[in-house]
Amino acid sequence: MRCGGITFMNGTRNMQGQLKFAQLYRDISVIHKGEYMYKDFDYDESQQLYYKSHEDMCEFAVRSSINVAKKLRQLQAQRNPGGTEYWPTLFDEPDLWGLHLAGNPFNVMYMVVVDALKTQSTPEQYKEFGKRVERFEVTATYAQTELGHSSHLRGLETRADYDRDTDEFVLNTPSITAYKWWPGGLGQCSNHAIVMAQLYIDREHKGLHMFYVQVREEGTHEPRPGVHIGELGKKMGYLGVNNGFLGLKNVRIPRTRMLMRHAQVNRDGSYVKSPVDALTYFAMLSTRCIVTRNSAVALATAATIATRFSAVRRQSPIDDSLPEPQIMDHVTQQLKVFPEIATCLAYRLAYDYLRELFSATSRDIDHGNYNSLPELHSLSCALKVMSTSDCAAGIERLRLACGGLGYLASSNLSNIYVNTVAACTYEGENTVLLLQVGRFLMKSWYAALSGAPVAPTASYLAEVQQSPDFGLWTGSWSNLVRAMQFAAANKTRLAFKSLSRRIENGESERMASSHTGIGLTQAAQLHARAFVLHRFCAEVTGPKSRARSPALNRVLQQLLELYLVNVTLSSLGDVLRVVHLTDEDLNKLQARLEDALAKLRPDAVAIVDGFDFGDKQLNSTLGFHDGNMLERVFNAALKAPMNRKSVPKSFHEHLGPFMRSNI
Repeated sequence: MRCGGITFMNGTRNMQGQLKFAQLYRDISVIHKGEYMYKDFDYDESQQLYYKSHEDMCEFAVRSSINVAKKLRQLQAQRNPGGTEYWPTLFDEPDLWGLHLAGNPFNVMYMVVVDALKTQSTPEQYKEFGKRVERFEVTATYAQTELGHSSHLRGLETRADYDRDTDEFVLNTPSITAYKWWPGGLGQCSNHAIVMAQLYIDREHKGLHMFYVQVREEGTHEPRPGVHIGELGKKMGYLGVNNGFLGLKNVRIPRTRMLMRHAQVNRDGSYVKSPVDALTYFAMLSTRCIVTRNSAVALATAATIATRFSAVRRQSPIDDSLPEPQIMDHVTQQLKVFPEIATCLAYRLAYDYLRELFSATSRDIDHGNYNSLPELHSLSCALKVMSTSDCAAGIERLRLACGGLGYLASSNLSNIYVNTVAACTYEGENTVLLLQVGRFLMKSWYAALSGAPVAPTASYLAEVQQSPDFGLWTGSWSNLVRAMQFAAANKTRLAFKSLSRRIENGESERMASSHTGIGLTQAAQLHARAFVLHRFCAEVTGPKSRARSPALNRVLQQLLELYLVNVTLSSLGDVLRVVHLTDEDLNKLQARLEDALAKLRPDAVAIVDGFDFGDKQLNSTLGFHDGNMLERVFNAALKAPMNRKSVPKSFHEHLGPFMRSNI
């Protein structure tokens, strides 16, 4: 079973001498594992990364990423010339994160820009300039967020005015708040950008549209006339990703550089509106799908490190007559670590459903059917929010589970955390996205009340109104899922009631929504939790289970049990409002939690081994498969630059003179 890449795959190690992870999903080639892509990996250099200056870090990131690109290009040429399964498909897949130690400055180009060009440009436009980006003949980023406007897209100030005389658009960022801010790779690595701007024709506003803009000369890489471009400086994470700013002053581009698959501006200035405004943001939905997957992979990486640490570290005797036990034997340590193993699997399975929905919606759009867009938008927002927040919090819990050693940069847990927590903000700030999910739930609740069709992922809102026994408690897995759905439905009902009351009292719908924001976000969070629980349960107990071995099913069922019980106990404040649980029921849930932890204890190391992360991918002194943790921690400290001299310069210049001055 594999979590390190885009699939879970066959494990190779026995679990208790008998369990082998069977294939859950399709196989992919693993050539990009150590035997090829990582063969030149320099572990010692990786441990020196955090001592580099910001400029050196950015240069290192470019060099590392280009080396990865070169290897994948060579591999593609050797194995299947003209294909794309290695290059560029694998360029920023999770299996290669260990080779982009300072981040990939060209990640946005392949994660966002190429998809945006494929879905937003016409076939002729893609052939003209989209293919050049895909082949890495030029570099490009996605410039949407502005210094003064982030998640509020309607407030973006960058404008593109159509000049009918020259058949060009004139782009401007009219104020400092309009400067594009944050695009990955923009600072010094990109010579083109997809710029999101407000379109004006004859001073008439036509809404947000995408424009393909050259920002640097291709030969010299110098900024083009009217372009003010630069790098943002040091950040908490993504240290070499080269995030940048962009200002435009009367920058002219041909009319055909507006992406015109869905909306068009003709030579005479006539405007053809997109059939659905939301299509402008379709590329963001794809990115949110990827963010959900990446969050699950990041958590799995941290869980592997913490689990291996917990198997090696010994501390605090439980029985004074016995040696110090592995800290994994302490139930409190199990509670820190094991639920995160289950969580990364839960979000990975939720991502699989989300990706299938995205693919189905894309096919529908190609045939002029846009009915699934609202559900895809809502689900991608919900899972992006909950996966990033839950996985970031989980990684921090796992760092704490590694004690003081988890605080060392050499553990790599800090790097995993800061890169994951960044996703709580980019591609839509989490609270803003929850409010959008909340609005979807209000429409769905109203539809359910009126007997109208409800999207499949919100169908439980209709079921709770039709089933009088929906809130009964039995404690079964399906019952735990229904309890969370019932809690989500209740929060949705309360938010709808509050919203309706405010509108009846004379508030505008927008003002009423703002004042109901807390209720809307709470309903959205529970809606997302209910979905993740439902997908986890359906995957483990559904038809696919018949194709898996009994041993694998046993472990998946144990992980499901732990996840369902732990999430339910963590959500009792909402569950108890709608489901009657006695004190005995609550005691049984607590006992089930402890029992689930105990059952997973013998298999925990084998489970994370089944995620199949290589040591070079983990890049952690605490997470090596051979268990030589303390030796690596000590060696990493010895190689720190400060230890190259026995006496630091500061002693001679400051410390020594100050102490002698008191004599």
